[in-house]
Order: sequence, then C-alpha cells, then structure tokens
Amino acid sequence: MNLNKKNIPADGLAGLKENFSKDALSGFLVFLLALPLSLGIAKASEFPAIFGLVTAIIGGVVVSFFAGSRLTIKGPAAGLIVICSGAVTGFGGGENGWHLALGAIVVAGVIQILFGVFKLGKLADFFPSAAIHGMLAAIGVIIMSKQIHNLMGIDPSHLKGKDPLQLLAMIPDSFIHENAHLTEIGIACLLILILFSFIKHPFFKKIPAPLIVLAVAVPLGYALHVKTEGAIHNFAMVKVGNLFDNFKNGLINADFGGLSSNMGVFIQYVILFALIGSLESLLTAKAIDGLDPYKRKSDFNKDLIAVGIGNSLSGLLGGLPMISEVARSSANVSNGAKTRWANFFHGLFLLIAVLFAVSFIEMIPNTALAAMLIFVGFRLAHPREFIHMWHIGKEQFLIFTATVVVTLATDLLIGVGTGIALEIIVNLILGAKLKNLFKTNITVTNKSDKDYTLALTGGIMFSNILGFKKQFAKIPKGKNVVIDVSKAEIVDHTSLVLINGLMEDYKSEAGTAEMIGLENHRQMAHTPTSTRVIKLH
Repeated sequence: MNLNKKNIPADGLAGLKENFSKDALSGFLVFLLALPLSLGIAKASEFPAIFGLVTAIIGGVVVSFFAGSRLTIKGPAAGLIVICSGAVTGFGGGENGWHLALGAIVVAGVIQILFGVFKLGKLADFFPSAAIHGMLAAIGVIIMSKQIHNLMGIDPSHLKGKDPLQLLAMIPDSFIHENAHLTEIGIACLLILILFSFIKHPFFKKIPAPLIVLAVAVPLGYALHVKTEGAIHNFAMVKVGNLFDNFKNGLINADFGGLSSNMGVFIQYVILFALIGSLESLLTAKAIDGLDPYKRKSDFNKDLIAVGIGNSLSGLLGGLPMISEVARSSANVSNGAKTRWANFFHGLFLLIAVLFAVSFIEMIPNTALAAMLIFVGFRLAHPREFIHMWHIGKEQFLIFTATVVVTLATDLLIGVGTGIALEIIVNLILGAKLKNLFKTNITVTNKSDKDYTLALTGGIMFSNILGFKKQFAKIPKGKNVVIDVSKAEIVDHTSLVLINGLMEDYKSEAGTAEMIGLENHRQMAHTPTSTRVIKLH
C-alpha cells in the first residue's frame, strides 16, 4: 500500500520544526542507552573510556547532517570491539598502540568515503549470509570471553595478551578467584538485563534497560564500598577524567607512524575497519529501513560517505570507529523518532553529559558495563542463531560454524574469508559452474508495456547476485514482473533472501512481482529461503 507523500516527515530544518518534540524525546531515550554502552565498548576496545562518548557525539552532532538514512543512530558498536582491541594490541598496546590504531581508523574512514563516492554501497549484498552471521556470532563469543572475567572483578592486567580461546579456558580459574562484591553487582546487572528482555509491555519497553542497570549498580557500588576497597580501586569504577586533558599536545591524537613502522598491521586493520565497519553499517541501515513506518529508503552510498567522514574525524580526535548501530537504531524507531534529528539530539545530550556530568559517570562500576557487554555478546552468539542456520540448511550451518571457529582461532579477516571461500566451494559441489560464479546469465523480455520477465540461467548465487540486482533496478516502477529461475542450476540462500526483499520493495510501489520455476528444484532444507538445486531428469 502506498503512503500519502504528504504524511512523510519533512527533512532538514522543516523536519526539525515539525517533529522537534518526538525527535528530542527519542534522542534523549537513546542517549540513556548509548551512555553506558559507549563507555563499555571503549573500555573493551582498549580505548580511553571518554572517547566512546566522543565517538557517539560525533556520530550524532556531526554525521546527522550528512547521513543518507533517516532513523539510524551512529556510534561505537560492540561488533567492532574485536577489531579495535586487536589494532591497539597489534601496534604494541597501551597509549602508543591507541594512537597508532587511530591512524588506521582515519585512513579507513577516507576509504569509506571513497566507497560511497564510487557507489559501492551495493557490495553489502556480495557477502554470503551464513558468513556474516558466523562473523557476528564469533564477535559475540569473543566479547563474552573477556567480559566474563571483568564481571567477576578480575584485574584486567591478568587478561592482557590472551586470545579468545585462552580467555575461555581461564573462566574456571576466574570463578575461583572472583571478587565477591564486584561479582554481586555484575550478576545483579546481568539478571536485570535478562529479565527485562522478557518484558513485553509497551510502557516498560520504552524504558532503556541500561538505565535500570545504572540505577541499581551505582547505589550497590557505594553500599559495598567498591570505590574505596584497596585491592580493586584502580579498576573497580569507570575512569573518564577531563576530556580536555586528552588534548594536551593538540587536537590531533592520531599517529600515522604505523604505516612505516608496522605496515602489515596497519594495512590489515585499515581493511578490517573499512570493510567490516561498512558492512555492519550498511546491513543495519537496510534493517532499519524495514522498520521505518514511512517505508523510506536510505541512500546507502551517501550514508557510507557520512560514516566515513565521522570515522575520519573521530580517529583524528581519538575516538573509535562508528557505524549505524542496530540496538540504538531499533530503539530510536520504537521510541517514535521521525527524522535524522533524533540522532542529532542523542549526540547533543551526550555532549552535555561529557561537559557537565563526568562526576556522575565515574560513579558507575565497571562490572556493570561488563554485564551489558556480556548481554550484547550473548545476543550476537545466541544459540538460536546456530539453530536458525541448521534449519536453513546443513551446508549453511557448515559455512556459519566454520566462520565462527576460524575467527576464534585466527582473526576476523581470515574467518570471513574462510566463510566466503567455503560458500563458493559448496555452490560448486551443488552444481554451480565455475564460469558462472561471478557472471549473471539473465535475459530480460517485455511482452507488453506492463509485463516484464527476467529469465535466469546458469545459477544465481551471492557471488553474482549484483548483476541481477542491477538488471532488476532498470525495470520501471508499477509493472508486472516475473522472475523465472526454472533453468537456474542453483539458487542459493543469500540470493533467495535478496530477491524476496527486492520483490517486496517493488510490490510496495504499486507493481507486482513473482518468482516462478522453483518447483524444478529440490530444497536443501524445509525453510522457504533454503538453497535450491535443479533436479536432474
């Protein structure tokens, strides 16, 4: 059903005037969610805690004016913790490692701008779904592997230099040597987050769960004297400090020396920041478009440019890389935001907090932040993700699991690369032709002005789906479209999901679209979007 154009919220200053109260309220509620999460993400990334807030401030106050999406919230994300901490460690750790990692973030931001300029936003569709989900699940496990120790009050210095598998192996020892007071606070916070996730009442869903966590953790910290307990006072509470103390040598904190002193590490993390950050941001923007009650479509290339500008500025000043963050963006939609000004207000409230409320922020126990990150990590690596991939198909589960295992054993770049390579091998085994892997064989016919048919042969897979998407985009709006896959050797899961999405979008604009020929194929599983392989006659 088409929406009346007059009902769509205005953009720019007219949108600010028209929707001020709703966007400001949503921005404030998202600010309450973003404050503790930004601090926790920065600490887990081996960055000074205050720069998690700086990143979110830039993502709101600056990036809002360039963004190509209306309802996404820009800021630091748990999905990039592994890359950020890996970069700091890879450059030697400590303050020097942080400065050198910032140089890689700035260069990655420039590359993201170029991605947008050269209209590479469409590349998000190139990555196989199972590999993406495997990457996110692995990130969730990695986050939990470290934060479990922080939840139990273990001195962070004991965790330095440990890889995820070593951290997982250390969990029993941390249980034995846990700090009772810090663990009590952490477990209480984790229970609040778990219980809150089961509450479905609309009124309570409006209350950010992290706000409840802080309301419990801060007084508990004082009641249990964790701030004054001698052995733990150095790491028990959040240390923010004065923002301006971090700019003693000028506004630029980024150091580009890693390009000459450690070129291999520099290039590796530039690729990871640019590629994984862009991919996560694009996927979030696409998901939030699906939640937008006005069915507005983001300009993904413009949004990449905006995120790149934000990352370049954030990296120069000392902040983390930012993306369109899914949890905060989803909360923004559910809070009733109408325009990009909600993102602006969330950043503005964070700026006010940094300037005037640091003393309150430093009342937060670190174990409360650890509980929030464990909850985020668990949601990324939830058992239902594994079950879901199994239901989609055993071959997809194999790709998903391999991506998780290889990422945990090596790093994100190798893990994602393994998932992509394995997907290609699986498709070849299932009948795809080598010559068709990156080439779309498609014939477009229009029997009349209203009727179009797109006939696919050879095979349609994640690796050649962009060719189909390009041809589909050329069809005028409001026509009757038939996608004929009856002669396609294989239609993989990623392609089916994308084609279904394109058809739904097309139908929302007064056209019709259907896929025919799937009856000629056998399904790899019972799920409607499972991979289809043509039957042999």
